[in-house]
Amino acid sequence: MRYNDDAQLDTSEVSDIRGGGGGGGLLGGMIGGRAAAGGGVGILGIVAYLLFTFLGGGGGGGGLGAADVVLGQLGQAGGAQQADNTEVQQQCRTGKDANNRLECAVVADIDSIQAFWTRELPTVFGTRYSPVKTVWFSGSVQTGCGAADSGAGPFYCPADKLVYIDLSFYDDIRTEFQATGGLFVDAYVLAHEYGHHVQDLLGVESKVRTRQGANSDSVRLELQADCYAGVWAKHATEPGPNGEPALISDISQQDIDNALQVAARIGDDWIQKNLGNGHVDQNTFTHGSSAQRQRWFSTGYSTGDPTRCDTFGAATL
Repeated sequence: MRYNDDAQLDTSEVSDIRGGGGGGGLLGGMIGGRAAAGGGVGILGIVAYLLFTFLGGGGGGGGLGAADVVLGQLGQAGGAQQADNTEVQQQCRTGKDANNRLECAVVADIDSIQAFWTRELPTVFGTRYSPVKTVWFSGSVQTGCGAADSGAGPFYCPADKLVYIDLSFYDDIRTEFQATGGLFVDAYVLAHEYGHHVQDLLGVESKVRTRQGANSDSVRLELQADCYAGVWAKHATEPGPNGEPALISDISQQDIDNALQVAARIGDDWIQKNLGNGHVDQNTFTHGSSAQRQRWFSTGYSTGDPTRCDTFGAATL
């Protein structure tokens, strides 16, 4: 995936609370490098969160999990954390910066995703889209859903309507999940989280009742967010409403294949088999199987139509 070199980036949609003046070393290097991070997303934390969180009957959706009740039990309580976007503002100005610096690529992803839903949501669903920020944190964070740590993975918190991510998660996609990763995979992760925000605006997330099981509301919520991510990807390289060039200039088939690989690696069955006790128990599914996650992302990407993402009305998932 590449970004339009001349595109202007809007860093106001990011809230950098990592400390040290913002961007101070977590992923402050060039694309392709692996920086040392304070905290980081340990795979044991992710597995424990995925396999344990929803067994306790959490709430709401989120990338690899964002249950309100359990979030309140994660991480370490601390004082208020202040955002400092100074460094991001200085370094991330154009699409050229996004092509050369990972943090700027994340800014570009957020800009693209929110611009799409700002146009699409009123047209398709008659609902106004309300932009929300993505909070970059390191180690642990205080949220409207409680205290969370990096083990939660990326998530959307309905209580404060913010997306949260420890950017070191992108390294773990490659090292812990042993997936190819890449810029488009990074964008897919964020697009899934903003899919949860769309669900929140549409009132879908608040109607979730069943928290686990192959046909649970939780699984349907997550698969719909995958589908919404695919819808965004389908339109990401299209010109704007006035013919202006898209922020993202190219998405290759390899990018899509990499995203499908990651979708499979974060399926409940793959995680239980490879990162859990080796036993697959559909009764404890919360996010859907690998095949389901691939299918619904592909549905969104092939059709480009968010109305085709009705997982709650689907007879089979």
